[in-house]
Amino acid sequence: MKVRIQKILGPYYLLFIMLLLMLLVLSASRIGLFIWQAERVSAAGAFEVLLLQGVRADLVLAGIWLIIPVLLAPLWARQATFNSWRQFCHYWALLGLLAVIFIELSTPQFILQYDIRPNRLYIEYLKYPKEVFSTLWHGFRSMLLGGIIITALLIWYANKLLASVREQTQPFTTKTLWLCWPLAAFLVFAAVRSTSGHRPVNPAFFAITGDALVNSLVISSPYSVFYAIYSLRHEARSSEMYGKLPAQEMLTLALDWPWLKEYRFGQADYPTVHYREATTQRAKPLNLVIILQESLGATFVASLGGVAVTPELEKLKEEGWWFEQLYATGTRSVRGIEAVISGFMPTPAQSVVKLALAQQNFYTLGSALSRHGYHSSFIYGGEAHFDNMRGFFTGNGFEQVIDLAQMQNPVFVGSWGASDEDLFTSAAVHLKQVHQQSRPFFSLIFTSSNHAPFEFPDGRIMLHEQPKQTVNNAVKYADYALGKFIAEAKQQAYWQDTLFLIVADHDNRVYGNNLVPVEKFHIPGLILGADTQAKRIKPVASQIDLAPTLLSLMGISDQMPLIGRDFSRDDTSPGRAIMQFDQYFALMEDKQLTILRPQQNAVSARYDSAEKKVTIMAEAVEPEQTKRALAQVLLPSYLYRQQAYQLSDK
Repeated sequence: MKVRIQKILGPYYLLFIMLLLMLLVLSASRIGLFIWQAERVSAAGAFEVLLLQGVRADLVLAGIWLIIPVLLAPLWARQATFNSWRQFCHYWALLGLLAVIFIELSTPQFILQYDIRPNRLYIEYLKYPKEVFSTLWHGFRSMLLGGIIITALLIWYANKLLASVREQTQPFTTKTLWLCWPLAAFLVFAAVRSTSGHRPVNPAFFAITGDALVNSLVISSPYSVFYAIYSLRHEARSSEMYGKLPAQEMLTLALDWPWLKEYRFGQADYPTVHYREATTQRAKPLNLVIILQESLGATFVASLGGVAVTPELEKLKEEGWWFEQLYATGTRSVRGIEAVISGFMPTPAQSVVKLALAQQNFYTLGSALSRHGYHSSFIYGGEAHFDNMRGFFTGNGFEQVIDLAQMQNPVFVGSWGASDEDLFTSAAVHLKQVHQQSRPFFSLIFTSSNHAPFEFPDGRIMLHEQPKQTVNNAVKYADYALGKFIAEAKQQAYWQDTLFLIVADHDNRVYGNNLVPVEKFHIPGLILGADTQAKRIKPVASQIDLAPTLLSLMGISDQMPLIGRDFSRDDTSPGRAIMQFDQYFALMEDKQLTILRPQQNAVSARYDSAEKKVTIMAEAVEPEQTKRALAQVLLPSYLYRQQAYQLSDK
């Protein structure tokens, strides 16, 4: 049997043994960690499911390590160069096993320190070898030496085994080598991608429980570390591309807003944390449901100057707080998520939803409300691991994630998942269930029907235009589903105790010939439900203002790092919006724009909301105004790097 496998696999036999050894080491380590953390693993879900998903994640890691030798095989594994090919595969396999063994052995100590597998912090420490080695030697000497000894012994054994396997690995004929190579390449590709869905898996795909530690145990530590290295490329474009300011000056300018004057910012490690008293005092704080509408810009709202394809939203706006000049912070869903759910400001880097240092202990409405006993959930019609949403939410206060896999018999499933009707049906069932538990709840419902290729079920709406699959028709369908959901929610017992926010993540397409196409950042926003009365919010507002406003209306008084404006305290004085577009950052105060450009002077402009037009006023901005705008984009980068956007224990 062994000889037959060798013959079938030919030059790939040694790589196959490497694959088996990797899976064996990683599975053994995972089982050991599961046993160690048995209480949390048992509480999180079925042991067998978690273990099988772990093997799947291990295949991704092993597949990545196989890419280089498999790509080189047709040219190097020929009979003439086969000995050097075998030698390369031997040491390549040994290097992979060394990394796997060493990182896995260091995992328990890392978990004890951070309650999660090695991640970005593991890489950060490599920048300071002297300090790190000193800490390990003086504080964890026995574990360090033990880890080195065990690693050396395992690598010695692996080297002997691989040396034996190397001699047993035999070449194919040139013809057979080329004929078999496409199959080998396909198998490696399939292992790395691990799904036939629209997007390959990533660590967030395996975040299948409400416990961040257990989610991290499903994958391997080498996978977590290597993905953190890969993710560093998203952080390369720092806010300092616009300029620099001393930290204290930056903080002073960034917090210099009228609505922040009454608060005391006294914590050096958490410079934006302060206590806010709710404007509405309640014996029992309200529940909260946020409906984040995919790509629903003002472009599609007639009363905001757009196309008349949101009749249900137009009706609902007469029942609650309607923001007439609300602006998104960016052009991606994750940017909208970080602004609405965390009140976090935009930067040129990737959204914190995807960045390593924000995957735990980062402030969100979920983590804030969990302090008050709330059950928090994220409901999405597609695959929740997309854009790392599942990982971000489960690591930051959300107890439950409901996505396509958990939806019972969806009527219509398109490219991006279940239709908005199916999404809202699942949400309605969930809200009834959590309300029956007599526990306050917070749910984020993220729609997806209004996304290219604009697929939705037939027979629901009178089409706005032909053909069917256009953005205007998709928006009209999404609006129909929203109206239907709200109408049904009004009949439920929780309506009178629940605040609803309907808001867009961003517009459908953000484009324009201006440095920053402000008109494409304009989005609808509506707060209704409970005892909310109809009101027009006329000043300029940003997505980052929504979280503090909601908490105040709910009756939640607490410490928070939010610097957004509470419109329940003041809804008339001039406001501001902040927008990140490609490499440009804009601070808009009423109609005045200050636009920052990388390695160039800031630009002064004015925005005419009636004409939807940006007019450049000057290529040179007053230094103080440039600093004021610069402080707004430096602050979030500073808070992220310092891991200061969270609540202290004080």
